[in-house]
Amino acid sequence: MKENTNSTKLLLRGIRVLVGRARHQAGALSTELKKQGAEVLEIPFIEIRKPKSFLALDSALNNLASYDWLILTSVNGVEAMWERMKKTRLTKRSLTHVRIAAIGPATKKAIEQRGATVAVVPKEYVAESVVQSLKDEVNGKRILLVRAKVARDVIPRELRKAGADVDVVEAYETVVPRSSGARLRTALKDANRRPQIVTFTSSSTVKNFVTLLGSGRQVTPTKLRGMRTASIGPVTSSTLRELGLPVDIEAGEFTIPGLIAAIGSAVSAGLCSG
Repeated sequence: MKENTNSTKLLLRGIRVLVGRARHQAGALSTELKKQGAEVLEIPFIEIRKPKSFLALDSALNNLASYDWLILTSVNGVEAMWERMKKTRLTKRSLTHVRIAAIGPATKKAIEQRGATVAVVPKEYVAESVVQSLKDEVNGKRILLVRAKVARDVIPRELRKAGADVDVVEAYETVVPRSSGARLRTALKDANRRPQIVTFTSSSTVKNFVTLLGSGRQVTPTKLRGMRTASIGPVTSSTLRELGLPVDIEAGEFTIPGLIAAIGSAVSAGLCSG
């Protein structure tokens, strides 16, 4: 029995997995993959940076009393917002009258760790599901959406159609970490380091992966020979396909644990071999 348990835990033994999350966020995914026996290579595809100006965010935070809803779509947005709240001497009491929607469990946890209460988490952790959860409650309401500089406009567009007044403010931006390009190309050329699975946790990681490879707008199949892609969910998968990449593995639950489970299932099914 003990032997079978160890076998399960080491399901990914001999599998090389490339983790492309931002450096400060790679730990949770990498640690769990290693626990299951994977050989993990971390090369960040994205870098989180502060916006050029916090004027819009600070102004919105200083006027929180005027909003009915606050929507946060990432842990990065939560971290950036609370950092600005500290800078502007605002406390969690500023949020007591605002209903908060979080796009998924990781974002919800980050909010609750800071002492605020989350009213809504959609059934599926994508923008469309956020809209579905809120559209019947926002007519005539003011909404503050805190997000990255570049993001899909599904939430503000659809909630405005539902009668809401939506303010979108930038809390951070994602950029391509140029230092990762040479490391990535070297890893893919080295037979002893070339990953069998590449993880993608957002559309930004997909787009930046293509940029880091120097592949123009699409990746040629030869550059991915012997590698499988692992996507955290349908939005990321759509971006993979748009840029000419296959979707070999897709998480059923659009979270890091869901992604790890999907990778384990794919390996068990023989999709990859050590």
